[in-house]
Amino acid sequence: MRPFAGILAAISVCAALSPAVATAAPESGKSFVVMGDSYTATAPLIGQSDDGCMHSANSWPNQLAALGIPDRSEMLDTSCNGGTIDTGDGWTLLHQARKAADRNAFGPATRAVLIQLGMNDTWGGSAGRAFPSVDCLLDVVRGCGLDAADQNRLPDYRAVTGDAYAARIREVVDYVRYYAPAATVAIVGYPEIFAPDQPAACMDLAVGGRVVQPRAEGYLAYLDRLQDAQRDAAQQLGIRFFDVRSVTAGHGSCTAAPWISGLTGDDSPFAGAPVHPNAAGNTAVATGVERWLGL
Repeated sequence: MRPFAGILAAISVCAALSPAVATAAPESGKSFVVMGDSYTATAPLIGQSDDGCMHSANSWPNQLAALGIPDRSEMLDTSCNGGTIDTGDGWTLLHQARKAADRNAFGPATRAVLIQLGMNDTWGGSAGRAFPSVDCLLDVVRGCGLDAADQNRLPDYRAVTGDAYAARIREVVDYVRYYAPAATVAIVGYPEIFAPDQPAACMDLAVGGRVVQPRAEGYLAYLDRLQDAQRDAAQQLGIRFFDVRSVTAGHGSCTAAPWISGLTGDDSPFAGAPVHPNAAGNTAVATGVERWLGL
């Protein structure tokens, strides 16, 4: 994109994000800004906040702050349980970016802007969503195979592409890069949720014990396509991709040392949700991001 065209694009996004920032540049900015969904916030099931967006003390952004950010006020985490790129009327990427812009979080001093979104969105012609519901995985009659997308029980994995992902986040990325030109802008991937290279998915739940879905090909295909789309979109947009799968490999749900669980311990209602990262998984992500950013 030519410089002048880029400025016009940033200004147009500015107007969408916040009327104030369309006329005045932000202040110096926060050092780190995080936008994401429940895999970012690890929202506890018990608790509340003014905006409805709870963050566990064990979330990877909070652990990242403890590891490499001496001044906690230099990080702003606008992630929210149920967050999406642009699906629904909840805390979309635009809403989260607007919240950050209203707090003057993007500026010359911003070092990194990290985005972990896409899991909760609809894709293609299917109205199905992978989260917050996992009904497809728990359907013992129909399973969660490749046909689930055509039955509106799962996002259409065939529509999850780098082109589509890039198109859905491009305006916010352009805005961030205009107002935080020194920042590393990155898409953060998702952890290994289920063991790869097999058709089944397994979940350990506090109520009901171990649940195995032998026909999970559709769900697993969706996770694989989302991983590839995030990587491809980052390349197209000229930003970076942090491969969370690589740092959580071998620790999916039902493994010997799972980093995906939730609701398995006495404190789990305060720390997370089923089929989401546990504290150890978030530690691995935080440590990996810290090293990757060179903090």
